[in-house]
Amino acid sequence: MSLNEVFITRTSHFLPNEPVSNDDIEEYLGYINNKPSKSKRLVLRNNGITKRYYAIDRSGKSTHTNAEMVAQSIRGLFDKPEDIRQLDLISCGTSSPDQLMPSHGVQVHGSLPEAGIIEVVSPSGVCCAGMHALKYAYMSVRTGEAHTAVATGSERLSRTMRSEMFDEEASKLEALAENPYIGFEKEFLRWMLSDGAGAFLLSDKKNETGLNLRIDWLDGFSYAQQMEACMYMGSDKDADGNLISYKDFTNEDLIGKSIMSIKQDVKLLGEHVVPLGITKMRETLEKRGWDVKDVNYFLPHMSSNFFRTKIFDEMEKQGIPIPYENWFVNLPNVGNVGAASIYLMVDELFQSGKLKKGDRILLLVPESSRFSYMYGGLTVC
Repeated sequence: MSLNEVFITRTSHFLPNEPVSNDDIEEYLGYINNKPSKSKRLVLRNNGITKRYYAIDRSGKSTHTNAEMVAQSIRGLFDKPEDIRQLDLISCGTSSPDQLMPSHGVQVHGSLPEAGIIEVVSPSGVCCAGMHALKYAYMSVRTGEAHTAVATGSERLSRTMRSEMFDEEASKLEALAENPYIGFEKEFLRWMLSDGAGAFLLSDKKNETGLNLRIDWLDGFSYAQQMEACMYMGSDKDADGNLISYKDFTNEDLIGKSIMSIKQDVKLLGEHVVPLGITKMRETLEKRGWDVKDVNYFLPHMSSNFFRTKIFDEMEKQGIPIPYENWFVNLPNVGNVGAASIYLMVDELFQSGKLKKGDRILLLVPESSRFSYMYGGLTVC
């Protein structure tokens, strides 16, 4: 069977509302137990983020759903609304769907009345979910199952980071131990995460009037068979590191222990996320016959600028160094948008006017939830 070449012919993004500065975060997310955070300044100093976007207003009221943001990013791919009817597939990845059921993808489709009756798929996960969506769309076009497809990545986590999610737990802690501050593993991510959506239009034909990004390869790996969960939501860890589902907690504990909040095991993250990811990236580059000397742009998804030097040093240690001048990141200006982050980076680079035909772009997307990684190779043509 002959396989099609697959091209990203257009990119788009949607970021809700105005950017939120570091000083204004708690004006949107609120003060837990009416007390300023002890960890905010430390985390912000390390992560290097200066602006982020929230799909809520200052009162905490939602301004956009996840599905609505994705629909807006998809509309940005087309000159005319009726052109959306040419699509064969919509593939949507997120870690923060608006509901457990129906799926995120069909909710996006439902927000696009101008679209036709098409295939829809909803890969789940965390940061890698957007890349899983891209790979499904890529494979569909490559095999001829689809001629045109849209892949998206998006997040809407701001509502789950609002102070009222934690107030009851903080009040109980204050009553028990005179310490009203929730655990660092729960508060840490409040200063990291951002809302938004990005979209790629994939085709088996080049856009003849501008540049295209040919997808040369996409590879993914999971270390879950040897690593316990590092980032989790709707669950809690027991003493052995096993996750206990929200379904197995009482209603009182769901609220009193902030079970539905997103949590990060920072120690586990710091020890493993970089070495494991760079090891597999080196092996993937060897398998794909890519030499880092030929990489013009390296796009690493980072949750925090804290990992910048760690990634650089580990790549140098493993013999695949890429100089900083070849890196392209936008974390300071948009924050960590999870599954959407790689879409936002590619979109900004694609629209920047910097690319020229023949340039090679290397993508790295780590997912700390249980240590999964996605990598991709693109060529400008």
